[in-house]
Amino acid sequence: MKSTRMLAAAMLFVGSGLAVQAAHAHTAGVHRTDLVRHDLSAPDREGIQVRVDFDPGAFAPMHSHPGEEIAYVLQGTLEYQLGSNPPVTLKAGEALFIPAGTLHSARNVGSGTASELATYIVKKGAPLVVPAK
Repeated sequence: MKSTRMLAAAMLFVGSGLAVQAAHAHTAGVHRTDLVRHDLSAPDREGIQVRVDFDPGAFAPMHSHPGEEIAYVLQGTLEYQLGSNPPVTLKAGEALFIPAGTLHSARNVGSGTASELATYIVKKGAPLVVPAK
């Protein structure tokens, strides 16, 4: 019985990671690598870290998340658009806080690959990425 529950929990964990990948599979030139997913001490919250690599010119269209995101640029130059605010351009070593539910996009505006470390504090069980309508 215990091993059955452990197997079911493992399958749910793997399945949730695949769902994150599938949500971005349609975005050409944007490659996601799931790094960490873990329950937090806050009820119904989980922390997720993802490395996102953008090919030159790649664009992640407007979307939101069911919680906060901190985007830290690891390499290259990325332009972020948060709602109707003017775009913000960040280079390696710079970070941006994206409030829960805020529609935003990201574009590689440099000549090489750009990468970010995305850290999410989100509602557990909710879809990580919600495309804009």
